Formats: sequence, C-alpha cells, structure tokens
Amino acid sequence: MTSEALRDLVIDALEDRKGRDIVALDVTRATSITDYMILASGTSNRHVKALVDQVVESAAAAGHPAGGVEGRETCEWVLIDLGDVLVHVMQTQTREFYDLERLWSDLPADSEQGV
Repeated sequence: MTSEALRDLVIDALEDRKGRDIVALDVTRATSITDYMILASGTSNRHVKALVDQVVESAAAAGHPAGGVEGRETCEWVLIDLGDVLVHVMQTQTREFYDLERLWSDLPADSEQGV
C-alpha cells in the first residue's frame, strides 16, 4: 500500500467515526521517519478511543497493522504508528495546548473536515 493510499484510508476511518478537524501534513521534506502526519480531534476520551479503534481496525483489515499505539490509557492524546503515516488523535483541549500544526506550519497540508 502506498503512503498516499494509507493516508486516505486513515482519513476515511476518522471521518467514519466523526473525527473533527482532520489535517494531513506531508512531512517528507522535513523527516525520513514518516511521510504523513495526520491529526484529528475527539470530543471526549470515549470518542478518541472510538477514533483510534477505527483507524487501527481499518489499517489491519487493509493488511497494514499498527506498529504501535501509545496513550490508550487516558485517551487524551493517542499516537498510532503506521510506518509511513503517524496519526495523532487528541481531545480538543490537548490539541489546542500542544498546537502541532503550528510546529509544522511551513509544510504543505491537506485539510479534511470531519462531519
């Protein structure tokens, strides 16, 4: 699976569970660790958990299991490592506090709004 196809699969999975403020950042020029960083917000720890579960299940079903998932204990900020795509799913206040988009603001962004 290409990194672009995996990016699209993740975005679709997040949209299926009503993820908010979904942003995909192409970080290929900034790092060799991953190609895309995807950020999404959830309204509560239960919503973040549902978003994370959907992404992990969708990726595994497509033959691309997660290499690691960190932060499931509190579901305030969960990181999913899919290799070519890193997914950050956060509660709104956490996302506003850390403001990862600002750190990567000079990179091209594909922005998708969740419903």
